[in-house]
Formats: sequence, C-alpha cells, structure tokens
Amino acid sequence: MFGTDRNALRKLYFDSWKKFTSNQRLSALEQQIVSVIKLHPEYQAMLEAPESLLRAEFTPEMGQSNPFLHMGMHLGLHEQISTNRPIGIQDLYQQLVLKYGEHEAEHAMMECLGEAIWTAQRNQTLPNEIAYFECLKGINK
Repeated sequence: MFGTDRNALRKLYFDSWKKFTSNQRLSALEQQIVSVIKLHPEYQAMLEAPESLLRAEFTPEMGQSNPFLHMGMHLGLHEQISTNRPIGIQDLYQQLVLKYGEHEAEHAMMECLGEAIWTAQRNQTLPNEIAYFECLKGINK
C-alpha cells in the first residue's frame, strides 16, 4: 500500500469504501482501510466522489487537513502497534486507550508520529525511533 503514487493510494481508499458500501468482499488491507474510514464520518461522503478528490491538493494555506494523510497515519499506527515497533508501543497504546479511548489515543499518538516524520524529512534522515517513543511516552504523563 505504501508507494509513491498518490493517486493509486487515494484510489485504494475510494475503492475500499465503495466495496464496503456495496457489500462486496474486502481484502485484509481493505478491511483495515474501511475500519479507519468508519471512524471518520466526515470523510465518508467525499469518498463517494472520487473524481473530484483524486488529484485534490490539501495544504495548510487552504485551511484543510489532508484526509488521506490523516487516515494513512491511523493505518501506520495500526501497523506499528501490531508489530510492536518501536518496542513498547503496544503496551503504551493500551495504556493510552484506557486513559483517552481508542480514537483519541490514536490522534494523540499521531501528533508524535507527524513530528517524527516532519523532522526526518527536514533533516533528510530516517525517523528517530527513540525520540518518537519519548514523545509517545510524554502523552501518558
């Protein structure tokens, strides 16, 4: 799923939602995507109009967050949690879920993930897992 073709990635969201709403069989990846979409009713209508959003730009200057980036970060967190990488994220996630609830815990964690990605891009390095995990631990204080 994680490629560099933005339109192909977006199409995967559109197709997954369409298959779900028309009661078609979903692959494991499509099920994961749909589970994230279901958490975001504000994105569901837009996913039913792929022609208008396939090539849309979402910039901070436009006052909109990128729904595809947002949902992708949820999926990235799910992958990290399922593989326990960085080590300890599964336990920390469970603690945060008890404290904030699943969706809010993920949103708090996404702030740290976004910061780690932004810093890595700025520095042209891989994300620093240690700094990322320290940020995550700070949520639980």
